[in-house]
Formats: sequence, C-alpha cells, structure tokens
Amino acid sequence: MDLIARLRAGLPGEAILTDPDVTGSYAHDMASFCEAGTPAVVVLPRTVEQVQHIMRTATELRIPVVPQGARTGLSGAANASDGCLVLSLVKMDRIIEINPVDRIAVVEPGVINAVLSRAVNEHGLYYPPDPSSWEECSIGGNIGTASGGLCCVKYGVTAEYVLGLDIVLADGRLLTTGRRTAKGVAGYDLTRLFVGSEGSLGIVVRAVLALKPEPPGQLALAAEFPSTAAACEAVCEIMARGHAPSLLELMDRTSIRAVNDMAQMGLPGSTEALLLAAFDTPEPAADLAAVGKLCTAAGATEVVPAETAAESDLLLQARRLTLTALERVKSATMIDDVCVPRSRLAEMLDGTAAIAEKYGLTIGVCAHAGDGNTHPTVCFDAADPDESRRARESFDDIMALGLQLGGTITGEHGVGVLKKEWLARELGPVGVELQRGIKDVFDPLGILNPGKLF
Repeated sequence: MDLIARLRAGLPGEAILTDPDVTGSYAHDMASFCEAGTPAVVVLPRTVEQVQHIMRTATELRIPVVPQGARTGLSGAANASDGCLVLSLVKMDRIIEINPVDRIAVVEPGVINAVLSRAVNEHGLYYPPDPSSWEECSIGGNIGTASGGLCCVKYGVTAEYVLGLDIVLADGRLLTTGRRTAKGVAGYDLTRLFVGSEGSLGIVVRAVLALKPEPPGQLALAAEFPSTAAACEAVCEIMARGHAPSLLELMDRTSIRAVNDMAQMGLPGSTEALLLAAFDTPEPAADLAAVGKLCTAAGATEVVPAETAAESDLLLQARRLTLTALERVKSATMIDDVCVPRSRLAEMLDGTAAIAEKYGLTIGVCAHAGDGNTHPTVCFDAADPDESRRARESFDDIMALGLQLGGTITGEHGVGVLKKEWLARELGPVGVELQRGIKDVFDPLGILNPGKLF
C-alpha cells in the first residue's frame, strides 16, 4: 500500500492534498535565501487521532514530515523538503477552554494569536505574547519558534506562558507534558524543551497557556534623538532605574526615513533614532513623565507624551509601519533578529550601520530595545546577483557582530534553515552533540522536520 492509500485509511479525502499546483503553495514560509523542496503530499488533520495516524504512517514508510502552522515564520523552519509529507495544523483551530479561575486557556495549535487574545479579553484576561504577525500567526507556530513581540520587555516571551502540551511523537504515541496548575516541578521540564524546537521533536496538538489579568490601557511617548548612542543610553537608564514599560521600541534613521517616505509621518529629517515607550500601569502619565526626563537627560531633542489611547496609537503607528516601509525600499528583504545585552545595544546598532556602509546596502533597524532584540532588515534587489550576494554576506556579518557582543543569533524567529551554520557556532561542539542526542531520543529515524536546526 502506498503513502496516499495509507493516509486515506485514517483521513477524510478533503484532508489530503496531492495536486502539485496546490501542494506547491505549502513549500515555504516567509524567509529569504532558504531552500525549499517539493512535498509529496499535504495533509490537514482536524483531530489528534488523525495526527497520530499520519505519524504512524510516516514512521512505517520512513517519510519525512514537515509540520506547518500559518507559515509566517522568517527562518525557513516550515520549508518543505523533496518528497516530504507536509503536516499543516491550520484546521486544528479550536479554543477548547478559557478558565478565569485557573487563568489558563487550552487551545489547539491552529488558533490564531489575535483570535485567542480577543477571546480571553472577553473574560477580563490577557495573553501577552504578541508577535508582529499576531493577526496571522498561529499558537502552534509561536510555540515552535518560541516567538516574542512588542510586550516582551514587561511580560516575557511565549515560553513563559506554555504550562503544558499534548504532543504526538514521531511514532504516533501521544505524550502529555506539564500541568494546569500554577506550580509544578515533577520531573524534567519537557514542556520547555518542546518550546522553540521548530517541530523537530514532535507535533504539538494541544497547549495549556497561562493568562494574566487584563491590564489598563497603555499610554505612550515618543522621544527623538540626535544619535543612536543617545537613544540607547536612555534605554539603559530607563531599565537601570527600575521602570517597567509595557513597550520600549527603537527605530534607527533608515527606518524613520522609510516610514516618512511611505506615510508622511512628519518626523524631522535630523532625527537619528526614535524611542517609543509605553506604560500600562495604574498611573501611566506619571511613569511617562519620569521616562521623559531620562530621555531629555540622555540628549533627546524632543519628547512627546500621549494623553489618550488614540494619541498613543498614533505615536506607535511609525513602529508598526516599519517593515512595510522597508519592504518598499527594494524588491526583497532579509530580516534578522539578533539579540544582545541591553548594555551593548548601541554597539549593535552602530556596528550594523557600518556593515551597511561596507556592503553599500540599505539596512534599517528597529528593535525591541527593552530586551535588546534587534531586527536589522537588509533591503536588496533579488534580481541582482551581486547585490543578493552582498545582502547574504552582510546578514552573516550582523550575526557575527551579535555573537561578538555577547548576544544570540536569534531572539524570537528561530533557526530553521537560515541560521543552521550559526547555531553550531553559538552552541559549540559539545552543545551540538548533546542537542543532537536529544533529537535522536525523540526522533530516532530522523523524520521530523529534517534539515532544520542541525
């Protein structure tokens, strides 16, 4: 019995896609410079039992399996390999439970981040992780890449909200990890092991997520600086003084000008860096006033605090438009996500500017400044082989700079295909050996997302 026939024994016909014109659309995520193969079949299960059937079939036939969510990733982690089975979890999109007493939500992996966020808001609760693609990205994908977002500076990343998981292993067995309780230290923390594993250890089919009480509405301010060094000094002062902003974002000159060109935001051409801060505390105006003073002391040429939620949204609009604006600069972009210690943020931004000059490229940087996570965006003409080469080389230089400054090659996008070489450099030979050993325990045949991470 061949692969398709075996799959049909446990799946409805509409869950199996074999038309090459259709399956080709599942070949890759949103990353540049990442190879993608041609899948043999795409399956869209709706139940845990169907996922188990798929994995048992794949194990029996030694067929590689590439798990996918919404394919909004930026590292190639969801890219197909030739002849693989693409396991898309988008149809498993139920919110199973929202429990205000235990402050948890139980969801399937295909639930869209924004859908969950709005659903828990109706109960006076809050699910903090908010990737920029939150209107499109899925909870399963967020878990696979341990994604972050704008609010990480105060509330942390996805890994801090995953309490427990149901996981279908490579051989079809169902593993339950973690808990529903506020505390729990029984055995090794397998839940945390799966968060960020990019589908290489098992298929997440259900997640227990921690929730928080919904905070008050936030107020924001924008501070303009004559240099990135001055803006980064303000960031360091804000954090050193014990402030807890709900958002602390930075845009460099290139990003500011791109947004100005696209949306006529009216930001002065002399602005070298724009710092955006927000607070969702009981008295946000007082917090903004204190932060505004620190910005002025660090050299800000203008500080504009909002007085209403509408004004705050207007101030934050520039940050939200950054990627769209940079995508208009050239035909293609490569988005990095190097994270460095906050104390080295200025060196990271200045170093990136020097790399842009070295390669004759436009590289805009926006950053989750409060946690040191920078997003250098390399703009290039994909039809120009020389410019494409320079873009790739500049990307590597940026990652090398991040490691040199004591940082990491990825703060929230993951490794996938794009950063495999760099993962080995960051972990070192002993780290790689042990991580490969863990992979062998969960996936001895090597069928789960092969070619990713290592």
